[in-house]
Amino acid sequence: MSRICSVCGKGKVSGNKVSHSNKHNRRTWSANLRNVRVVEEGTAKRVSVCTRCLRSGKVERA
Repeated sequence: MSRICSVCGKGKVSGNKVSHSNKHNRRTWSANLRNVRVVEEGTAKRVSVCTRCLRSGKVERA
C-alpha cells in the first residue's frame, strides 16, 4: 500500500539534499500522514489522512 493521503492525494515528493559544500544528493520527503478512523457513507473506515486535511476539517472522524 502506498502512503498517499486519501483526501487530497498528497504523497512523497523528491528533490535534492544540498550540503554546505553545495553537493547535491537525491532525497525524498514524506507527507505527514496519520491512520485515522473516518466516517465515509455512514460507515467508519480506517484511512491514511495528512495532518493538513485533519486540521482543516475535510474529514469527519469516527
